[in-house]
Amino acid sequence: MNCPKCATQLPNDARFCSVCGSNITAQPGTHAQAPAGGIKIDSDGRGSGRGYSFDIQHAGAFALAVIQLQAGQSIQAEAGAMVSMSGNIELQSQMKGGLMGAFKRMVGGESAFVSTFTAHGGPGEVTFAPGSPGDIAAIEMNNQLFNVQSSSYLAGDIGLQVNTNWGGGRTFFSGEGLFVLQVQGSGLLLVSSFGSIHRKRLSPGERYVVDTGHLVAWESYMPYELRRAAQAGWLRSLVSGEGIVAEFTGPGEILIQTRNLAAFAGMLKPFFPSQSGSGSTIGNLFGE
Repeated sequence: MNCPKCATQLPNDARFCSVCGSNITAQPGTHAQAPAGGIKIDSDGRGSGRGYSFDIQHAGAFALAVIQLQAGQSIQAEAGAMVSMSGNIELQSQMKGGLMGAFKRMVGGESAFVSTFTAHGGPGEVTFAPGSPGDIAAIEMNNQLFNVQSSSYLAGDIGLQVNTNWGGGRTFFSGEGLFVLQVQGSGLLLVSSFGSIHRKRLSPGERYVVDTGHLVAWESYMPYELRRAAQAGWLRSLVSGEGIVAEFTGPGEILIQTRNLAAFAGMLKPFFPSQSGSGSTIGNLFGE
């Protein structure tokens, strides 16, 4: 069958469109029903899974995920996420999803490779952290499907299926890449944020707008639409400094990061030397 909104071909049992997020099963005048479960985040940052336990330490601006693996057990992570590990942990990197999957990951701003960490000869420890200051949320998935901003995926249970899907042409202009991740299954999912993570739960029919640079993850059955921040026109959106936003319709839950990495990078740009410049504001401060 095809999506009634964007005409994307979908499986016959699809409940939502993986491209535009439209609810397939809802009839006009009705609202989607939220599946049981929601986004379950361990409030104390601790828990266990199939052959491992986890502990989120230093929560806040400099969070660190500490994973204790039982002998022979594994966990997968985004390439470059590892901070430290025991000597008996074996690291293997592979192109997940073949060449096409690797290509989509690269275009989406991720590494073409996924790292798998396995404890050999006994239990072992591996720690993960994002590249930017921020928090880590440990989500315990229970046969669920979440959309995750590509820059927010950190690590997860090896049983989870992580696919890279088209996020809509407008995401290119939002600075967030062309693709979003779809994570499906049961087990631990670690997502990271720039700043803290704010949880927003929507009631049925409630509409809520989020700047795309602040999105971390959301429940995949939620309908959403990418549009201009100011509906009056592009000029007003540009002068407002907002650009492209995502408008969600409840029920469902969204994870929002309190800071925007692209905006932060833009704020720092004047302090770095240009290609033609001979110095920088930072360098001048130190007499260089």
